[in-house]
Amino acid sequence: MADLETRIAQGRGDAPADLVLRGGEVFDLITGAMIAGDVAICGDTIVGIGAEYEGSKVIDVTGLILVPGFIDTHLHIESSLVTPFEFDRCVTPRGVTTAICDPHEIANVMGLDGIRYFQAASEHTVMDIRVQLSSCVPSTEMETAGAEIGADDLQEVMGHPSGIGLAEVMNYPGVIHRDPGMMAKLRLFEGGHMDGHCPQLSGCDLNAYCAAGIRTEHEATTAEEAREKLQKGMRVLIREGSVSKDLDALAPLLSDITAPYMCLCTDDRNPLDIAEEGHLDHMIRVLIAQGASPLAVYRAASLSGAEAFGLRDRGLIAPGRRADIVALGSLETCDARLVLCGGVVADDAAFDARETVAPVGRHSVKARAVMPQDFRHTGNRAETDVIGILEGKILTEHLHEDIAPQDGDKRPDSARDLVRIAVVERHGRNGNIATGFVRGFGLQDGAIASTVCHDHHNIACVGVGYDDMALAVNRMSEIEGGFVVAHRGQVLAELPLPVAGLMSLEPFEAVRDRLEALRAAAKSLGVTLQEPFLQLAFLALPVIPALKITDRGLVDVTRFELIV
Repeated sequence: MADLETRIAQGRGDAPADLVLRGGEVFDLITGAMIAGDVAICGDTIVGIGAEYEGSKVIDVTGLILVPGFIDTHLHIESSLVTPFEFDRCVTPRGVTTAICDPHEIANVMGLDGIRYFQAASEHTVMDIRVQLSSCVPSTEMETAGAEIGADDLQEVMGHPSGIGLAEVMNYPGVIHRDPGMMAKLRLFEGGHMDGHCPQLSGCDLNAYCAAGIRTEHEATTAEEAREKLQKGMRVLIREGSVSKDLDALAPLLSDITAPYMCLCTDDRNPLDIAEEGHLDHMIRVLIAQGASPLAVYRAASLSGAEAFGLRDRGLIAPGRRADIVALGSLETCDARLVLCGGVVADDAAFDARETVAPVGRHSVKARAVMPQDFRHTGNRAETDVIGILEGKILTEHLHEDIAPQDGDKRPDSARDLVRIAVVERHGRNGNIATGFVRGFGLQDGAIASTVCHDHHNIACVGVGYDDMALAVNRMSEIEGGFVVAHRGQVLAELPLPVAGLMSLEPFEAVRDRLEALRAAAKSLGVTLQEPFLQLAFLALPVIPALKITDRGLVDVTRFELIV
């Protein structure tokens, strides 16, 4: 930041500004007015608007509308399947200048070293990456993760400049029932920011959760649920990821009245969806097209997020604010023509000038070799618990179907869309394998496997043929994790993710191309889901209702217990 006197001098016009944006109009998110005039920038700070300025450098933005940089208020960069540096290069040119991330995916694989990797990366990216500290590693005691992080561990990584507070508190039963370990983490951050995660919580249970001091929530999937959370003082983050798509349901609630308390987030979005649709820019376009006022939408995209997370230096194009600015052709199209992050133009030169951090988490897949017979599902009764997929949601149904045992095994039945799902422990801790049934993939043959398996990130696999399931799972050790599609003894497509089994070392464009090949391979096996790989990943997350599976077995999330 430039010194105080210099900022004041440039703002008054007594000295040329470091940078001037000339010819555009500023969209003021307080009054809704369009303000003509130059924008003067000193270092990383806006020092003047609505006047004429001289500058050491001038950028012509004639005919463009200037809005504050967008803030993704909750995401897991690991779910973009690329490193923080490639994520930066992928989404910053779309106008995302701040990303508030929870690195709990990599933390579940490698503990504090994973958090430290993100903290170190945040020091070099063009966008401002804020690294919250993961509250639930593992998310519950009903899974085997690669690490455990307690309150004492969190103290070791507190104080980094990228920090805001405690990341999403997923163990909401632990909060409302006062689990001692959860209480220790909440006390550590008491008075600071604590991010929420409480799907379908309501009534006195929601009161109790809010009473803990948790103030944000991204798991609302209906307008009714979001309204109650707003009424109880929570900031609601509208989510539109690759799997969790809640924008349509919550859009009617976004207005000029509620916008100060509603924000935008992606949670989990991969490079293929970003290439085909966009990131926060996609959400902005859709919300405006559905009738929300541009003022409400752009507030939710920037100012509301800044205020919700205590980032008082951004969210407006105004003197004294951080120079995070997006120049658009129009508010409706949200077509970023120029992006500034802290006064730096987000172009190829800026990305090329970054220092990088060496990747971590190599050779993290330590699963035992599996055999086809490992995927048998024993049982004496025909009545069977089945995970029911709800496309576009990470919520699932708890179904019951009659599946008669044959020779001690309940076999997959593709005609009824009842296929095997298995989770194989891959951290080298116990060798667990759990099996069950899932409906909703449409899979007719072959198998799909993934080490992106929230949040423990063991190996999740669905299949019809046990031979193909074994092939896909064993391939994970050879490629250091990733996605695999197998059919009749052959690997049809794969994407290696050697950074903790979660992120590629390739450019995001290469990851996008491989995802296209994976999607095509999955569809060739009958898969009907738009995003089968991340949908598979969320079937193993035991903090999202109603029925899930981990390496320890099926989990009734409503009762928060394993089914035995």
